[in-house]
Amino acid sequence: MDDAPYSLAYSPCPNDTYIFAALTNHLLDDAPNVRVVLEDIENLNDAAGAGQFELTKVSYGAIPQLMDQYRILRSGGALGRGCGPLLIARPGTGNGLEDFADKLVAIPGERTTAFMLLQLALGERPPVIQMRFDQIVEAVASGDVDAGLIIHESRFTYAASGLVQVVDLGDWWETTTSLPIPLGAILVRDDIDDAQARKIDDAIRRSLAYARAHDAAIMPYVRRHAVEMDDEVMRKHIALYVNEFSNDLGEIGVRAVLELFKRAHEAEIIPEVAAPVFV
Repeated sequence: MDDAPYSLAYSPCPNDTYIFAALTNHLLDDAPNVRVVLEDIENLNDAAGAGQFELTKVSYGAIPQLMDQYRILRSGGALGRGCGPLLIARPGTGNGLEDFADKLVAIPGERTTAFMLLQLALGERPPVIQMRFDQIVEAVASGDVDAGLIIHESRFTYAASGLVQVVDLGDWWETTTSLPIPLGAILVRDDIDDAQARKIDDAIRRSLAYARAHDAAIMPYVRRHAVEMDDEVMRKHIALYVNEFSNDLGEIGVRAVLELFKRAHEAEIIPEVAAPVFV
């Protein structure tokens, strides 16, 4: 284990804590030492803009503005099928996505992939208010906003608040592109050389493999950070967001990232075509 710890920031969501539990808790032989910070995803996007952490989870929607400081690791991220963000509303608020172009939408962050996808699908930017992802369902149910853009475990629980799905942006993306949806990635700061970055990438893969092989050792850490989430929701969350792309982006994953950035540029959501750099 290296003496000087790397700063590693990720969210308290079960997919992240599951992937990083073994690395975080020093359960791997010959793995880089890490000092962990857990934060909401939009806070992580903001911190990455300031180059705060050497290793950090971010939204793919934020990455075009971060390529002057970071590179993308191939492991540890969130990509997949059937796992996209949902636009939800109270029954009767609108009949389809186009009805929400002028309605107030709660979003989990300006630089989240979810908000990038909403703008791509809608063809414009609706009026928005930003709030923590776990506050959005309540804001919609109470009538404080017309609709909400939900991510993470909220997709499993929103119906209990009497809300309905307007559109599944993951389905929209997959139907439009035939590609998996890129949600979040692990970045490594440019002051870490390629050899060490590859060692970190390998450690993340081994951390995920350890979690899959030693469930009983990992799940107490995951449960500790899964606030107000029952075991069934937590397990569904992990099953959906931790998949083959968490181990390695692969060629298809890279194609999906490039396609997202190309479309965002064409829609003038990002100012120029980002050239992502992968470790």
